[in-house]
Amino acid sequence: MTGQEIRDFVERLGTFQTGPSSRNFFSTELPENAARRHNVTRYFEQMLERRPAVLLVGEAPGYRGMTVTGVPFTNKALISGHDPFGMFGPDNGYLLPPEVLTVPAEPTATVMWNVLADLDFLPLLWSAYPFHPHQPGRTQSNRTPSMPEIAAGTLFWQDLARLFKIDSVVAVGNIGHRSVTASGLDVPKIRHPAHGGKELFRRGLQDLLDTGAIRRSQ
Repeated sequence: MTGQEIRDFVERLGTFQTGPSSRNFFSTELPENAARRHNVTRYFEQMLERRPAVLLVGEAPGYRGMTVTGVPFTNKALISGHDPFGMFGPDNGYLLPPEVLTVPAEPTATVMWNVLADLDFLPLLWSAYPFHPHQPGRTQSNRTPSMPEIAAGTLFWQDLARLFKIDSVVAVGNIGHRSVTASGLDVPKIRHPAHGGKELFRRGLQDLLDTGAIRRSQ
């Protein structure tokens, strides 16, 4: 993946038109989204240097997580620099969107990164639907993405897998698995870390690493 390919990918995110009850927090139509486009670009730049071999595909961004920060499975604490890998924060080129001051931190993001740090494993992270599906009229809520939304998101994770030369895709939870298998791939599924799933998520990743089903890096 080159710098131009990163910019082209982020531009596609920014110009994607979401349907009803779904928010594109990268949209180029709103100036406040520029910080999120900047942050996801910075994330891709860092991950390009780390050469991940694995792509984890989750469900969709939540209103307290990526919807605020622009980076998959992060929250305001992580993007501010309180992350176990030392990747984020203003010193590493990240911007703090205004919502960081008002929206509570998404707990699942912290669980995700703590487990990855415990395993010394840093895959590329993404979602089956990379925009924010919410309840009608309630932007500060979450909902499961619909099948058309999942289908619309497929090309994004597929392009990331191609651009980063990913060896293995792992589905995180049922929605991620539904998206990946619908594309014709037979991939492992592990428990999503949300709602008390931390230990099963950790065990699933650990088993895949221990058996050699996935590699730590290229």
